[in-house]
Amino acid sequence: MTIDRVSTNSQSQFLLNQIDRANSALAQTQDQVTSGNVADNYAGYGSQVSIMEAARSAGARVTAYQAATTQASTQTDLQNTQIGSLADLATQLRQTLTTAVANNDGTTLMTEVNSIFQSASQVLNAQDANGNYIYGGGNDSTPPFTATSLSDLATMPSVSDAFANGTQKTSVAVGDGQTVQIGQLASDMGTGLMSTLADIANYVSSNGSLGNTLTGAQSDYLTSQIGTSATVATNLNNVLAANGAAYNQLQDASDNQASLATMYTGFVSDIQNVDMPTAITQLNQNQVALQAALQVTSQLQNVSLLNYLPAA
Repeated sequence: MTIDRVSTNSQSQFLLNQIDRANSALAQTQDQVTSGNVADNYAGYGSQVSIMEAARSAGARVTAYQAATTQASTQTDLQNTQIGSLADLATQLRQTLTTAVANNDGTTLMTEVNSIFQSASQVLNAQDANGNYIYGGGNDSTPPFTATSLSDLATMPSVSDAFANGTQKTSVAVGDGQTVQIGQLASDMGTGLMSTLADIANYVSSNGSLGNTLTGAQSDYLTSQIGTSATVATNLNNVLAANGAAYNQLQDASDNQASLATMYTGFVSDIQNVDMPTAITQLNQNQVALQAALQVTSQLQNVSLLNYLPAA
């Protein structure tokens, strides 16, 4: 009896190829289960590479926008407090003037006016955590308000001479093609209030100090300043409202950024991360396939001439 060696060799080669494929499939699924990733190189993702990288790039931009928006929200929230303080100081000035006129007594008025000046100056020259002047308008290394005292302010040719801020109002990018203006200028916020304070100081300097009994002229002048200070307070409250609107825009942008970050992370995850239950099932199947191929190969290798001889 003749043994068909060509057929046997072909079967052996076929089984060896099967073993190689089973080994490769098993190694791939083992890597997937261990790493949690579909593949460890771009080739393993095929045509989905461009989608994954586009989502990853967009996600990185969103992360940068989130950081900038968070910082801008912190600054805008701080500005909200400080602009509110200026508006309160204008209201305090109006109340101080009203009380003096009502009581026909101006003995403490200038003390309170000087106190308001000092408090307002501190707000206008406020600095951030890095020591930059918040209301410098692009010139954040020097104080935007330069008058050191009310008398210093009153001697200036114009109140505008007391402001050294630039004109650049800071904006922050919160998305592709989307910006929110958050910057405020010391001159925009403080000119009205400082002009009123300087006018009062100049009036007293030119017409004599205010005593415990106001003259008719003094009473009339202070009454006119009540209306002026009320207008200043209104204007500052408008600035406060605009700043609050910017803050709300930042919060809306932050919510949108969070949604986009989740979406882009999901895109990458759907492509990159392996479905673990499916991968484990496939791993088990590949193990069984390899074992089966090895078993058949072992049986084939044990075939000899004796297997083909008839029994005695």
